[in-house]
Amino acid sequence: MNPTTGGAVAASAPEHRLPVRRLVAASVGNAIEWYDWTIYATFSIYFATQFFPGDNEDLARINTFAAFALAFFFRPLGGLLIGRLADVKGRRPAMLLTIVLMAGGSVVLAVLPTYEQVGWVAPVLLLLARIAQGVSIGGEVSNASAYLGEIAPADRRGRYSSFFYLSTGSAVLAASLIGFALARLLDTEALEAYGWRIPFALGGLLGLVGLWLRRSLGETELFERSVGEGRRASRPLLTTLRRHPRAVGQVVGFTMLSTLCYYTFFSALGPFAVDVRGADDADVFLALSVATALFVALQYPMGALSDRLGRRPQLLVWSAATALLIVPLSSLVGTSLAGLLVVFCVGLGLYSAMTSIAPAVMSELFPTELRGLGIGAWYNLTVALFGGTAPLVISTLAAAGYAPVFFSYVAAAAVVTFVVVLTLPETRGAELR
Repeated sequence: MNPTTGGAVAASAPEHRLPVRRLVAASVGNAIEWYDWTIYATFSIYFATQFFPGDNEDLARINTFAAFALAFFFRPLGGLLIGRLADVKGRRPAMLLTIVLMAGGSVVLAVLPTYEQVGWVAPVLLLLARIAQGVSIGGEVSNASAYLGEIAPADRRGRYSSFFYLSTGSAVLAASLIGFALARLLDTEALEAYGWRIPFALGGLLGLVGLWLRRSLGETELFERSVGEGRRASRPLLTTLRRHPRAVGQVVGFTMLSTLCYYTFFSALGPFAVDVRGADDADVFLALSVATALFVALQYPMGALSDRLGRRPQLLVWSAATALLIVPLSSLVGTSLAGLLVVFCVGLGLYSAMTSIAPAVMSELFPTELRGLGIGAWYNLTVALFGGTAPLVISTLAAAGYAPVFFSYVAAAAVVTFVVVLTLPETRGAELR
């Protein structure tokens, strides 16, 4: 071959273009899901006494977070059932189902009658709406992760993976900005009376947009090739344990810290700063908004970095730095806006090293015929155990006067995750099984 000709052919090869619309459509459901969950945790300080007896505010708040935690324990059921549906019928129908369930839950919460209006019917309806959303998000995370992993070229899976939390961060940023705007425009009485319903109504509208975007999604080539194996799989959950025990342990190990980081910075830290440390709620929303913008901006660069340097180094840096810094950072939470900015920006900046590659790492651990179920069941069980209980734990500790202990708990989890990450194989550039 003529070297000159070969060089010309190489030079004329088309540059890879990201299928942005497909990536956004695959990720939008996760964005809507986490928008709603963040709104629930963030605005709980305003509506806790709306659904439970208001004569004891601390108890009402704990009950509200208990409903939050209970819904999380339905996530593994959603991961199991909808993950299996995705492995047998396809990623697309599963992702359409999850977005319908979540949007429906948002609408219910927006119009839910209060305890004063209907008594104990109010908390029962609240629980039912949260359970539907728990099932929904249990299926959404696994299916969107599998979809993004399966459509990505092996050498660009980190970049494709980054869209998962890029969309999530954008949705949380929107939730934070809405919270900031409402805190500025409405007084506490108005927020408790009706203001907290506004973001839930917007979540229902976003669900319709997501449904429209996903209607044209096609199945992945990997799923089409392995659909027969997925349908023939007997006792698939047991199979993940029997044939892939190391992968199950690794998913549990790094998801534990991931979910604690998420709920520390996106959910639990806001009420802690306002109720325990006396921070202004508008300052908390502003600091969270700035840090979330940084979190979103770092997703794609971190995903691209993992395609060059590997997944394992990023996870090691994230877990080690969290173990060392989370307790000192917690001491900065107070009435100072500057301190709040440091806490949120450092915490979420570190967390982006993990979130940018989470779908890639999980997709690379399981074969295609078990990917939806394998991620869905074990990821969501871990999130239920550690993430769903995080706001409840920190509220209970705060009521007892031991709120700072929560950050030592997160530091201990970071040490465990660091050890687990040491066992991970380096999967950068590897073809999916």
